[in-house]
Amino acid sequence: MILVQLTDLHIRPVGMAAYRTAETNMLSERAFRAVARMKVKPDAMVISGDLTDNGLPEEYTLLADMLRRYIQIPVYLIPGNHDRREVMKIEMGHFPGVADAPHFAHFAVDAHDVRLVMLDTVIPGSGAGELCAERLAWLDATLAADSSKPTIVVMHHPPFATGIAHMDAIALRNPDEFTAVIARHPQVKRILCGHVHRPINAPVAHAIASICPSVAHQVEFTIGDDPGAWNLEPAIFQVHASVGSAIVSHSVYIEDFPGPFPFTLEADYPGAS
Repeated sequence: MILVQLTDLHIRPVGMAAYRTAETNMLSERAFRAVARMKVKPDAMVISGDLTDNGLPEEYTLLADMLRRYIQIPVYLIPGNHDRREVMKIEMGHFPGVADAPHFAHFAVDAHDVRLVMLDTVIPGSGAGELCAERLAWLDATLAADSSKPTIVVMHHPPFATGIAHMDAIALRNPDEFTAVIARHPQVKRILCGHVHRPINAPVAHAIASICPSVAHQVEFTIGDDPGAWNLEPAIFQVHASVGSAIVSHSVYIEDFPGPFPFTLEADYPGAS
């Protein structure tokens, strides 16, 4: 399986920028174009939250239109803290799984060689995330229902501390409870997150958890107590691929760069056989 992960699009109404500066609609559309022209066609796409900047109906309408124009593979969506769950379930309910659960926007995908479990970590009215008792029970039961496939869990809020204090203050509130569930299910190989707008990896139980950068603006790098800011570092999406028995991850820059150039080796190259 080849799975594309995009995150933190922060779509805005037409003509409006996020934080008054980040042209997130243009940057998101550019990312969709980059996915559409990939040499290797992916099997599916996940967008791991913050689909919109304010959860407005017109923001979801714009996103749905972009996806319809550029993406011809299945797209699986979860909300982030900038989304409004109930508005998303109405406006994006035609996407697989979004409207399936009565109270949350979580679901499992069994259509591929790798199973996907899409989690909803949103707390209305808060930038932080949480998995309440109902959602933890759903996760545990969903993972127990099929242990035959390698499994990827997708969630917005990362279940580990990053060292970026202002982002850790709005991370998942109960990571230990989440980790205890994951520890019971060894088929979970990867945990894919968004929210922090930086590429960060950490172990969670036996699995590898990773944060994908935003396709728009990035959080400025810092370790420790800092008020935080954002910048326009090069945007990235990630590709997670089954290679043998492992799931490997690649970061793909969205910008165009000079090349490709052929590898032309010199006659005195010391590695020549």
